[in-house]
Amino acid sequence: MKLGALIGGWWLRELASWQVLLKRPALAESTYRRALALNADDHVARGFVANLLAQRGAKEEALNELQLLARVRTTQASIPFNIGFIQESLGRLEEAEASFRQAITLDPKLDRAWYGLGLVLISLGRPQEALDALKRNTELQPMSPYGWYQLAMTHHHLGDAAEARRIKKHLEGFEPKVAAQLKRDLEIVPPQFESLRTQQG
Repeated sequence: MKLGALIGGWWLRELASWQVLLKRPALAESTYRRALALNADDHVARGFVANLLAQRGAKEEALNELQLLARVRTTQASIPFNIGFIQESLGRLEEAEASFRQAITLDPKLDRAWYGLGLVLISLGRPQEALDALKRNTELQPMSPYGWYQLAMTHHHLGDAAEARRIKKHLEGFEPKVAAQLKRDLEIVPPQFESLRTQQG
């Protein structure tokens, strides 16, 4: 890699970062792509391109960029996490589960990966496994209101009303708005879980 290309890539990344701050994402994406044209191994620029693509709803393109990045940044847990996040949003739940599990393998303390895994497992109809993932999320991030919310709802769906109420009371201590929403939602049993509760009863 020539020095000129390295300096040019650095300058373009700096310019793009200012364009992001100035809320000109399309221009920033173009500038990051110019940096990639100078150096296809510019992992920083590729990561920002993926992020900007995801923000504008070009999820398939963003996924492709992240998968290219994952091939060379094999130990960076945030990459499979972001891949899993996009796969989940596209409804590719089994793929998302694998990606979240890969992120957790790389960094067992990545709380948001445990949360993502929990949501995917709920969508896949595996609430008991989801419970374990969400418990780990709240252990790692005890002030995560949505982690606690999902944990309570999963207990509720599994028929453990007492634990769901205990979590609601816990939430009231630091996130009353989410606790109020939880209180309302605990009065509802979504149809997709009726069969689970019947089977367990």
